[in-house]
Amino acid sequence: MKILIIEDEKSLCEILQQWLEKERYVVETSTNFATASEKVSIYKYDCVLLDVMLPDGNGLELLKKIKAEKLQENIIIISAKDSLDDKVLGLNTGADDYLPKPFHLPELSARIRSVTRRNGSGQNYIIFGNIKLQPDDFQVFVDDKPIELNRKEFDMLHFFINRPNRLLNREIIAEAVWGDNIDQADSFDFIYSQIKNLRKKMQQAEANCSIKAVYGIGYKLVEN
Repeated sequence: MKILIIEDEKSLCEILQQWLEKERYVVETSTNFATASEKVSIYKYDCVLLDVMLPDGNGLELLKKIKAEKLQENIIIISAKDSLDDKVLGLNTGADDYLPKPFHLPELSARIRSVTRRNGSGQNYIIFGNIKLQPDDFQVFVDDKPIELNRKEFDMLHFFINRPNRLLNREIIAEAVWGDNIDQADSFDFIYSQIKNLRKKMQQAEANCSIKAVYGIGYKLVEN
């Protein structure tokens, strides 16, 4: 799962990034309105943590931009402005949650899990075919039997299982699992080896779905 932190206080931004990376999220950051606006236009995120007061613009204007362009990101406002009017304005503008500063990091993690579940299946697990994936504790089961995946294999399967039967190009997969800057890589051959290992483990566990390659374009998760 990929998260964008939009926060102009660099020390707080670094703390949030370190915490969320320990929680196994792919994390990107921006400390100003202009860069954040560019990022949300180019890249896709599962959740955006949005500060309202930015040095070169208002976070609520960025929120309006995201909603106007019908981007699917889950938005949590993190703001020092904690009056009822501020919360109501943020939520009415389109935010999925509002977390006033200061806050505890475990609460932030819980809020992220909550909004992603709320705007997804509503469950704390995802099922496709006979595969059951539990994002909160990083477990995968095939016919209720656990299979062992490394972090990138899990992240890749999580990305696919949230988008079943959709053709995903290699650049999109790379950005989701390795982060935005990976789009500057000379090639995406490393994705093939990761998918090869994931396929092998799925086959050994007798999964009734598989990752199919579409030559020259990318991959999709389909039921056999």
